[in-house]
Amino acid sequence: MAASTRRRRRSRTALAVVALLAAATACTGGAPAPGSEGASPVSAPTSSLPSTSTEDAAQTPLSTSPSDSPSRSASPVPPPRADPFDVDTVLGGIRALAGIGPRDAASPASDRAAAYVAGQLRAAGYRVTLQPVAVPAGVSWGVRVPAGTTVDVVADPPGFDPTQPHVVVGAHLDTVPQSPGAEDNASGLMVMAEVARMTLQQPGALPVRFVAFGAEEARGGNGTLYAFGSRHFVAGLGASERRAVRGMVALDRVGVRAAAVPVCHVGGADTSLADAIRRAAVPVAATRACVNRASDHVSFERAGIPAVRLGSVPYAAYHSATDVPTVVDRRQLARSGAVLWAWIRSLR
Repeated sequence: MAASTRRRRRSRTALAVVALLAAATACTGGAPAPGSEGASPVSAPTSSLPSTSTEDAAQTPLSTSPSDSPSRSASPVPPPRADPFDVDTVLGGIRALAGIGPRDAASPASDRAAAYVAGQLRAAGYRVTLQPVAVPAGVSWGVRVPAGTTVDVVADPPGFDPTQPHVVVGAHLDTVPQSPGAEDNASGLMVMAEVARMTLQQPGALPVRFVAFGAEEARGGNGTLYAFGSRHFVAGLGASERRAVRGMVALDRVGVRAAAVPVCHVGGADTSLADAIRRAAVPVAATRACVNRASDHVSFERAGIPAVRLGSVPYAAYHSATDVPTVVDRRQLARSGAVLWAWIRSLR
């Protein structure tokens, strides 16, 4: 009798506990599992993971794959690469410049050439400024020419500081009065513009300043009064800016067919820069050493800045009306561009 009583009391106690637990669940707002609205409560397996509210779910990543783990670093972004040197673009620019006709430095035709080259460099993304250059009257290749004003077209990459280490690449804008100047020097200008485009797409260790110089052709002095634009440019550099120029390369007549690209230094000058260019070019094109003192590189060498000229292969149409686009050779244009690009990529 006593055992029966104890069993009835335990049953009543168990029922009371169940009722209390049900009431506690109702009071604390316990909700059915997602997708079971309206269903009878079902016991869920115990989990060691914390529960996630609706608000927490909006902030919690859906994926927990290893790639989303903060402990893994993101894949490195590959460095930008320039589009390849485009000979057809270079030839198109040579035709456009030669189509302007003879471009004596003091002529409106020279101004049109400067505007064309400036447009090419701006389109590539450079900050372009035009520096006026006064040129004297004289005799250019047997033709009397007037005094006037030309420009240096200076193209600087974004954020460029001329007091910090950099190099200069240049090519001259003008021609002698009787020549449309496809080789001399539309070839140099357009190879320069194409490599400028590549350099901004794939910058190297040192910034490159590109300059189209006015009035390179001689205007008297038995051929000694020349390179007015590059002399003006160098004279305008402050002391800290001169020290910052690690080297200068002038592109002058770089398109005539040849077995190699001339890499020329001023006679008696240090050949370190010319040697470095030729070493950099070994994998891409044949070069040959030479001595030359008849282009814009001379202005820099005189100021103590290492300077080199690319180009100067002799040709029959030199300084004549027959210096037209058919004179230039696409393979030599490509070789010249490859030599310049290899040197720029080698700079440290």
